[in-house]
Amino acid sequence: MTALESAQISAGDRRAIDLFLERAWSEFGLADNTLASYRSDLEGFARWLAAQAETLASASRASLYRYLAARSEAKYSARSNARLLSSLRRYYQLMQRIGQVSDDPTLLLDAPKLPRPLPKALSESEVEALIRAPDTTVPLGLRDRAMLELLYATGLRVSELVGLRADQVNLRQGVLRVSGKGGKDRLVPIGEEAQHWIERYIADARPILARGRVHEAIFLTRLGEAMTRQMFWTVVKKLAVTAGIDSRRISPHVLRHSFATHLLNHGADLRALQLLLGHSSLSTTQIYTHVAREGLKRLHAQHHPRG
Repeated sequence: MTALESAQISAGDRRAIDLFLERAWSEFGLADNTLASYRSDLEGFARWLAAQAETLASASRASLYRYLAARSEAKYSARSNARLLSSLRRYYQLMQRIGQVSDDPTLLLDAPKLPRPLPKALSESEVEALIRAPDTTVPLGLRDRAMLELLYATGLRVSELVGLRADQVNLRQGVLRVSGKGGKDRLVPIGEEAQHWIERYIADARPILARGRVHEAIFLTRLGEAMTRQMFWTVVKKLAVTAGIDSRRISPHVLRHSFATHLLNHGADLRALQLLLGHSSLSTTQIYTHVAREGLKRLHAQHHPRG
């Protein structure tokens, strides 16, 4: 592909790309990184076209098919080709609208089908090590333990966890009332272990962190402010190191994935899991069946004498 893109971009194509980027920036307010990606994709296509004695304005659907085929032969990924096609679509749509090209070669072209990535989950022993990592003799450690216990016990989204208010937690009944995506409320059981640590945190650590002020948020920082997603991410990364887990494999969302995967491994019903996770569609929840299946395959291969 490098050889195919070695030709010089024509002066006309270079002016057209500059015009497109200028209009895209002024009309859509795109970020610098997005504009740089557009430039890279368009210049690559323009170089390839120049080697075929074509230009961006004269490119046909057949030209684009040949270019995508050449990229595939050069081992470009489906995701990379999908991004390229998205860039070209936006280019030709805008340039046709302002009268710079007469035809859009991207019409009727389907984007490459992307494999759906499987959610990453920790093993049960890794989750146990992570949850036990905080120093619960200090207020911040007690807060971290309560948050990790609650996250793993409920499968909350991180935004739902850090946004929890006191009026959403019913410790007497052992449930949370969570307002998820689209403003949909759901009730989620807490579990005895998580409830124990939340009660300890509220009784022993939260008053210290609150510094005498009244807060709606349950989980507070050392400065007495509501915990943020970014701060909790940092906390989880540090605790992963303490627990001996590769921090590149972990994020707060990994505990949500682990919650779902481990429930399925222990025989949970898929529709019940859908309700617990707050998914609007069962198809979203079904991805975890693939994660559980892959885990069972690895377990079989590792321990079965003929695995």
